[in-house]
Amino acid sequence: MIALPIVGVSAADLAFRSGELTPEQTLSRSIGAADARITEAGVDGPVYQHPDGRNHAPVGGYDAYRPAADGKERPSLKSLIPAGVKAVPDTTAHAKVHTAHGLLATELRELDVHDPLAKGIVALDRGRLPEKPGEIIATTSFLEASGLYVGSSATPRGSQASYKIVGAYELPSHLKNPELLALPGQLLAPLDKALQASGTTGIRAEDAFLLSIGSGSGSGSGSAGFTWNMVKEANTKGVLVLSRTVTLNPPADSEVPLFKQQPKEQFDINGGGGATEKAILATVVGLTMLEICLLAGPAFAVGARRSRRQLGLLGANGGDRRHIRAVVLSGGLVIGAAAAVIGTAVGVALTIALRPVLEEQLGARFGGLSFRPLELLGIALLAVVTGLLAAIVPAVTASRQTVLASLTGRRGVRRANRILPVVGLVAVAAGATIALYGARFQSSSTVVAGGSALAELGIVALTPVLVGLFGRVGRWLPLSPRLALRDAVRNRGRTAPAVAAVLAAVAGTVAVSTYQHSRDVQARQEYTAQLPANAGSLFSDNSGYKDVPALRESLSKNLPVAVRADVDRMVVGNAGCESYSSDPKCGQVELIVPKEQRCPLYEAPNGPASFTPEKARELRQDPRCAFREFSPAVDVVVADEKLLSVLAVTDPGSTAALKAGQPVSFDRRDVKDGKVTLRIVTDHDAADRARRDNAELPGQDKVFATHQAPASAESWGVRLVLPPSAVKAAGIATAPAGAFFSLDGKAGSEQRQRFDGELDRMGADASLMIEEGYQDESTLGVLVLTVFAGLVTIGAAGIATGLAQADAEADLKTLAAVGAPPRVRRTLSGLQCAVVALMGVVLGSAAGILPAVGLRITQEQEQERLLRTHIEMGYQALTDTAVHVPIAVPWSTLAGLLVVVPLGAGLLAALVTKSSGALARREAG
Repeated sequence: MIALPIVGVSAADLAFRSGELTPEQTLSRSIGAADARITEAGVDGPVYQHPDGRNHAPVGGYDAYRPAADGKERPSLKSLIPAGVKAVPDTTAHAKVHTAHGLLATELRELDVHDPLAKGIVALDRGRLPEKPGEIIATTSFLEASGLYVGSSATPRGSQASYKIVGAYELPSHLKNPELLALPGQLLAPLDKALQASGTTGIRAEDAFLLSIGSGSGSGSGSAGFTWNMVKEANTKGVLVLSRTVTLNPPADSEVPLFKQQPKEQFDINGGGGATEKAILATVVGLTMLEICLLAGPAFAVGARRSRRQLGLLGANGGDRRHIRAVVLSGGLVIGAAAAVIGTAVGVALTIALRPVLEEQLGARFGGLSFRPLELLGIALLAVVTGLLAAIVPAVTASRQTVLASLTGRRGVRRANRILPVVGLVAVAAGATIALYGARFQSSSTVVAGGSALAELGIVALTPVLVGLFGRVGRWLPLSPRLALRDAVRNRGRTAPAVAAVLAAVAGTVAVSTYQHSRDVQARQEYTAQLPANAGSLFSDNSGYKDVPALRESLSKNLPVAVRADVDRMVVGNAGCESYSSDPKCGQVELIVPKEQRCPLYEAPNGPASFTPEKARELRQDPRCAFREFSPAVDVVVADEKLLSVLAVTDPGSTAALKAGQPVSFDRRDVKDGKVTLRIVTDHDAADRARRDNAELPGQDKVFATHQAPASAESWGVRLVLPPSAVKAAGIATAPAGAFFSLDGKAGSEQRQRFDGELDRMGADASLMIEEGYQDESTLGVLVLTVFAGLVTIGAAGIATGLAQADAEADLKTLAAVGAPPRVRRTLSGLQCAVVALMGVVLGSAAGILPAVGLRITQEQEQERLLRTHIEMGYQALTDTAVHVPIAVPWSTLAGLLVVVPLGAGLLAALVTKSSGALARREAG
């Protein structure tokens, strides 16, 4: 009982410490043996970067950032490498690769893995490294997902050549990444050439270089490495650097220009969300250790009760109370020490044995087994202390019994303790106050856990009184349950610890399950559906607009489509512009919002930064600045009235307008005097300059009399629907874009797979989205917690049953002597166990709510702090979002605990209880 949690704690400690990488290990997996890795910042101009290279910003900030308008091609990353520096290219791109099942989105990479600078980036699992053109290696994750193997061939989509897989490798920190790797120049360039030759957009590669300063092979060259001054010099050219020297010896904050431009705290937003997780961990660990003490306490009490005759003989032979206490305490000490040794050893052994499984679950390899002797020793000492603490109450109880009572088995009569309930009430009030104060004003995991533990200890102290209150309901129960409840109330000395043990087991589970259920409720409330329930959209991802009609037919054939609304898009230019082309000769159609109906926040030269925070906050309440929540593939579509049916728009006027050839608008900001304006833009360069300067776009206007849909009509991001006849009358060409559809029933997995397979055979690239509503992700976790609580609670109730049978052994023998049927013995034991379990579950359910409330309040404080930081940083999407952190009770979980656990505990106790016992002989004298 004590060793089991020690196994878990020691295993968790070793696994957690082993998963923590040293800076050197992290660098080895990122840059191998190189001194630095450089990448483009993606900003047209100089930047400031964080020393770790993970964050950066343009010089002057994003509000003042304006891309260069001269159209000059930027110098390549390779040309920016200083002379005399060894550079190894590390290029990546994303593409789809043909597999045994279809197509798999995969990362393609080119890196000379034979170069000493690349040592440590990849770990060969089997096979060999690529040595010549046409050879690649694949991650084990890719092989598992694709159905391919070492020795088979893989073909990127659009490639004219296949590549033989000669080896399998791992990315130690990204085990689940599907990736193919070839030598430089062997994979990406040929694929890009083949795609462009077929008229398809080429791949977009991301260049990076591993650098070695000096004449060595990386950090062992004896040079100073890539210094912070060199990093700042590279930043002036728009280059980001991950430097070994800077990472291991970061500069002072005063030497980082980025921190002078923006406060350092703004870059720690994503790293500050661990307070809630720490609170959960501390609370659960605290409640678990309390549970161990309370579970072990009744077990020691059972042992002491069964050994009372031996303890009585010790007293009869001259032993006093301290000797009896020493005997019982020594037993706790020995058991705790044994549990420490066994638990720690088993925990370490399990971690070593399950290391591959743990690494797969984490998605990263350990840096090595990191043993922390002091931490493991502390865990072992915790077991010893727990065993000692658990034996204190049984030791004191055994020492207080008279020698006569111990030898004869008589319990005597003791007065109830009147001080303990008062102490319990004070502890409950103080613990609740501390926990809520720590959550609301301190956001401290230690304070929340300490207050929750104190309050639970108070409830434990109140358990004898609460057990007495439970006895009052016995008058309404049938005979057998009433006898079991009366027996439990009359023998509070053994009932209270057992109830407290069940209480502790249930409280921890209720706390975590309430927290998870509350998070699930919050996620459900925050979930934003993209379309009406059981509706979907299909849009082509590639330039092959000619595939769209076939895609539509395949959709209707393979999925249970009830209504399909085909949508087109407007195109400007020659025939080649019917595809999604970036050719400057191809124009576009822009929906123009009247100037007086545009949001002032985004019309100002510097955007929101042009206003004071108070004025910006006021403007965000302006209807003109309402946030558009949805981002569909096309927000201005050409379609008929079927689209309104799919989008669940029931306005008869809108349907009639589309049938009559009149456009329908869903955004009042786009309409002025009952009309909308579409601007035909053909001058790309002028349009780009106008967008940067918030000026008017150049082009020819087309004005349409429009029907305005009611505000209650949800368009799911579609701003304007134009009937084909109106577009044709305006002289605007169209091209197929995709379809919206509603399903008659749910699309099953096999139907989706058939559809994806047909898309692959067609060679089409399309995105299919079906709105299935919010998917509950915490149900399994709550179910596991409920089962765990049931098992632990049944175990605790079983201990209570053993204690009850030890106390009531004489009564049970008397029942057998007077001719009671065998089932009476089992029924009495089962009901005694069920009564204890029920009382513990009721009290534990009430006690578990407090830490859950504390954890949720802590999370609310975190979210409010993050919201304030976002406001200070000027993030518009979140600045007016009210923080809502609900606290929801998982009634189904509580119902399962209240019904299933006592029932299971009672049945189990009845099954394991002997149906007959030896008759008691008459005591002498």
